[in-house]
Amino acid sequence: MRPTSQLLLLLFLACISLLPIQAPAADKLQKGQNLTDSNGDTLLSAGGSFTLGFFSPGVSTKRYLGIWFSVSNDTVYWVANRDQPLVDKSGMLVFNDAATLVLLDGARRTVWSSDFTGGSSASVAQLLDSGNLVLRNGSSVAYPWQSFDYPSDTLLPGMKLGKNFWTGTEWQLTSWRSADDPSPGEYRRTLETKGLPELILWRGNVKTHRSGPYNGLYFNGVPEASTYMNMYPLHVTGLTARPTEITYGYTAEPGAPLTRVVVNHTGVAERLVWNTDTGAWISFFSRGARDITCDAYGKCGAFGLCDPEAALSGFCGCVPGFRPISTSAWQMKQYVGGCQRDAVLECRAGKTTDHFKVVPGVKLPDTQNATVDIDVASLEECKARCYANCSCLAYAAADIRGGGNRSGCVLWTDAIVDLRLIDSKQDLYLRLSKSEFGGPSVSLFPTWIIIGVSVALIIILVLLAFWFSTSIGQLILWLLEGHAVCLCIIRKATANFSGENVIGKGGFSDVYMGRLFGREFAVKKLRKDRLTDKGKEDFKREVKMMSTLAHVNLAKLLYHCREGNEWILVYEYMENKSLDRYIFGEQNRPRSSLNWVQRLEIICGVAVGVEYLHGMRFVHRDLKPGNILLSDTWKSKIADFTTAKLFIEEETDPTVVLTPGYVAPEYSSERALTYKCDVYSFGVVLLEIIRGRRRTSMATFLPDSWEAWSRDPRELLLDPEVAEPEGELLTRLARCVQIGLLCVQHLPEERPAMSEVVAMLTSTNSQLDMPMEPTANGGAGPIAQLIIDDTP
Repeated sequence: MRPTSQLLLLLFLACISLLPIQAPAADKLQKGQNLTDSNGDTLLSAGGSFTLGFFSPGVSTKRYLGIWFSVSNDTVYWVANRDQPLVDKSGMLVFNDAATLVLLDGARRTVWSSDFTGGSSASVAQLLDSGNLVLRNGSSVAYPWQSFDYPSDTLLPGMKLGKNFWTGTEWQLTSWRSADDPSPGEYRRTLETKGLPELILWRGNVKTHRSGPYNGLYFNGVPEASTYMNMYPLHVTGLTARPTEITYGYTAEPGAPLTRVVVNHTGVAERLVWNTDTGAWISFFSRGARDITCDAYGKCGAFGLCDPEAALSGFCGCVPGFRPISTSAWQMKQYVGGCQRDAVLECRAGKTTDHFKVVPGVKLPDTQNATVDIDVASLEECKARCYANCSCLAYAAADIRGGGNRSGCVLWTDAIVDLRLIDSKQDLYLRLSKSEFGGPSVSLFPTWIIIGVSVALIIILVLLAFWFSTSIGQLILWLLEGHAVCLCIIRKATANFSGENVIGKGGFSDVYMGRLFGREFAVKKLRKDRLTDKGKEDFKREVKMMSTLAHVNLAKLLYHCREGNEWILVYEYMENKSLDRYIFGEQNRPRSSLNWVQRLEIICGVAVGVEYLHGMRFVHRDLKPGNILLSDTWKSKIADFTTAKLFIEEETDPTVVLTPGYVAPEYSSERALTYKCDVYSFGVVLLEIIRGRRRTSMATFLPDSWEAWSRDPRELLLDPEVAEPEGELLTRLARCVQIGLLCVQHLPEERPAMSEVVAMLTSTNSQLDMPMEPTANGGAGPIAQLIIDDTP
C-alpha cells in the first residue's frame, strides 16, 4: 500500500474513533446513546422475551414507542407516547445527560420523557427480563424510574395495581381506544381499596364489572384462578388495620409460560397464556362488562341474585325472603330496580328474633361500603357481631385460607349489590325475619296480647268452619296452618278414618287421604301400639322441627292434633306419592314414567332440600326414596323428620331409627353423626335413581357403579326401563354419577358438603374431584337400631 493511502486510512480511523458511540448494547441504553426509528433500532431483554422499539398498531401509520413480547410482535403491553403519536419514522429515544429518557420527533422536540430528573444518579436505561424498562445507576437494584409504575393496558408478573396512601400514587390499567389506537380508552381496571380488595372494571366513572373480593387465596368471583395459582401465585398486600399501601399483583414460577392480564378496548378483562405448541395466546379466564349473563355489575339490582344457568328466567331472581319491587318491570326483563323484603325485620336496641339464611356458592356482594375486620377469629364470632347490630343485613367470611378454619369478617349494613351464583366455596349469610323460616314471627310487643287475641280468633274460626261456605272454610284452614286443630275436624276430613281412605301403612303409622273444603291432605295417624314414651317424643320432635322449617323441597306440615290416644300429623298431599314407586317399580308402576330430565330435576330438588336442612342445622338421618315425595308436577319434597337431629340443642338419641343401605359407615359403627351422614345417604339415593335398583338388592352396588363409571364415564349402569340418553343429557348423567360417588366415599372428610353438591349439580362445567372406589354394602353396627318403614 502506498504511503499516501496509508496516511488517509489512519486519518479516517482516527475520525471514527472521535465520534460518539451511538449503537446501544442489546438490552441497555447508555448516556449519549439513542434508538432511532428510521434505523429499526431496538432493545432486547437478556433472555430474549421482550423487545423495546417503534411500531405502528394495526392499520395505523402513526408511530409509537412501546414494548412487546418477542414471540408475538403485535402484542404490545406498554406504550410511552400513548396520546402523542409520531407522524413518521423520524423519532428518536435518547438517554440524555440529565439522566432522563426523552422521545424526540423529527424536529427534535420532546414528545415524551420519563418523569425522573435525578442528575447523575442514573447512568443507564435497561430492559429487564421481567419486561420492565428501568433507569439505574450501574449495578444498583434501586430504580429511580421504571415502566412498571406506569402500566398501559396490561399487567405482567411483578407489576401491581392499587394505591399508596402516603404518596397518593395509584396504579391502574387503561384500555386502548381501539385495536389501532393505543391512546387511553373508555375502560380501566383498578383495585378497590375500600372494604375488601377487589378488582373493578370501569367504563368512565361507571362500574361495569367486579372480580369479587379477595378471600386470601384468589378473587372470590374468579374461582378458576385456583387452577393456575401453582404457575402464577397471586398476592395482595396491605391487609392490615392501617395499611400504607394496598396492592395486588402476581408472580410467575420458573418455567411457567409467558402470561399477561389485559383490559382490551371492548371492555373485557382476561388472563392470556402463551402456547408454544400453537404459537398463540389462550384464555385462562375472561370477564366482560358486556356479558349477557351475570358479569355486568348490578345486573339484578339490590338484593337480586344472578344465576348464569337460568337463561329462561333472564338470569335474575331475588335472594331468599325477597320479591321484585316491580313485577311488571321484571316481566319486561328490567331488573335494575331490584328486590324488597317479604317480611320486616324485628330488631330494636340489640334485641331481635331474626335468623340468618345461608346463600351458598356465591360471588360475594360489593364490599365498598361493607365493614371489614380481618382480625375476627371465626365465622361464629362474625355472626354474633352481625346479630348484635340491627343495621347488619348480611355477613360472610373474609379469609378462607386454612380450609374450615375461616377467619376475618365482612358485615353489610347497606343493600347488597351484584350477587351471583358461581362455582365458589364461599357462602353469604343473609338476615331474614323469623317468619321466613316457617315458624311464627315473635313480635317484640307484649306476648300475652298476641296469645289472647290469637286463641280467641282460632276458637271462633273453628266454630264457624262447620257453618260457612267452602270458600270461607278454605280461608279458615289457611289461617290455621301450622297450628294444632281439633280432632273433630280431622275425623270429618277422613270420614272418621274410613278404611277406604287409607293410602299407606307403615311400621309406625297409617296414612289417610283427607278432604275438607275442597282441599286434600295426607293425615298421618300414629298407631296406638306405638304410643310409647319414645313414640310420643318422636311425634313432638317432628312437630317442633316442621314448625321451624319451610322450603319448597320439604313436605309441609299443615296441622297437628294430639287428643288422648290420637296423635296425628297433617301434611300437604302429594298426588304422586313416594319416589320409590317409580324407580323400583312397586305396585306394578312403570319406572319409565320418570324420564331422565325428571330424574335429574328430582336429584337437584332433593340436594337443595338437604342443603337447606343443613343450613338450619338439622341432620335428617333417614334419607331414602321412601321418604322423598313427589308433587303433581314431579317436584321432590323430603318427608319423615321423626329421626332428624337438631345440632343446636343436641336433644335426640343418636341411636334411633335407620334404614339399612343408606347409613354412613361412621354412624353405624361409631355413632359419629355429622352432616356428612346425610351426604352419604344422598349419594346412595342419587345412584339408585340413576340405576333404577335398590342398593340393598346387590352387595356390590357401589363398587359396580364406580367400576362402570371409571371404565368409561359414558358407559353407565343406567336404568334399562328408560330410553337411552344421548349427547348433553348423557354427559349430565355421567357428571351426576361422579357426584354420587363422591358422596359415598368411606371417610366423611372425603365427601363434599351439601352446599358443594348443589353447586356441582347446578354447574355443568366446574371441575370435579376424582372419587375413590367406595366400599361394598355394610351392615349397621350393634349400636344402631335398624328398621324399614316406607310409609309415604
